[in-house]
Amino acid sequence: MDTLNNQSGTIYAEVTNMNESSSGDMNLKATVMDYYPANQAKTGEEVLAKVPAVTFLFWIVKIAATTLGETGGDAVSMSMNLGYLVGTAIFAAIFIGLAVAQIRVTTFNPYLYWLTIIATTTVGTTMADFADRSLGIGYAGGSLFLLTLLLMSLFVWYRTMGSISVETVNSPKTEMFYWITIMFSQTLGTALGDWTADTAGIGYTGGALVFGALLAVVAAGFFFTKISRTLLFWAAFILTRPLGATLGDFLDKPLSSGGLALSRFAASGVLLVFIGGAIVLFKHRAATKAH
Repeated sequence: MDTLNNQSGTIYAEVTNMNESSSGDMNLKATVMDYYPANQAKTGEEVLAKVPAVTFLFWIVKIAATTLGETGGDAVSMSMNLGYLVGTAIFAAIFIGLAVAQIRVTTFNPYLYWLTIIATTTVGTTMADFADRSLGIGYAGGSLFLLTLLLMSLFVWYRTMGSISVETVNSPKTEMFYWITIMFSQTLGTALGDWTADTAGIGYTGGALVFGALLAVVAAGFFFTKISRTLLFWAAFILTRPLGATLGDFLDKPLSSGGLALSRFAASGVLLVFIGGAIVLFKHRAATKAH
């Protein structure tokens, strides 16, 4: 009888442990399901695959998007005579809406991602112009002010999340910092492009050559050095913006100013079709990890 009781106690203990283990697993799964949306992938790699892989096509589309940001931003604020402040308010509302949608989706959507990037470039254009011209602080002062905002964004990101590496973009909060930093980097790039082309006096084509050369240096650093990939990515991301700004100004500025005097609306339309075609015709695969 004692033996039977001992065996019964052992079986009861094992069943109890199994139930506790199952309960713990269910609680863990519930916690994960609470953290991510219901149909979102649970592995770190899949969660991070909401951004495109960094390829040559990525940078081509990025430059086109930044150029569109310049022509599109100027079309609304200047050609439509709405002003920089109203233009900034319009594009900021669009950016916020797209960024929220981008953060909420559970899989990589190239159309939504690039629309959000374009929104950051347009709001960056009008915001930089408002700081440089409407506030009267000039291109140099505007660049310094925007650089401060960018550094503050990175600082808060680091203090909050413990890292500013783009490889840590694995939660809604981190992705929010990701998009805010991108927005400030786009704005800074606009101010740098205007300062180089106008204040430095080298013109739009000269500015495009300067930033193109700097991007070549960054590319060389990627292929031939062990410099932090995170640092190189953000350097390239920032430099593509002034390159796009100078190219955009070259397209729509008057001939007397060194531009081609094209319609801002026509130039924006052509760039939008080019970006759309690049997304449709070429496969934009999701990154295996965030960049």
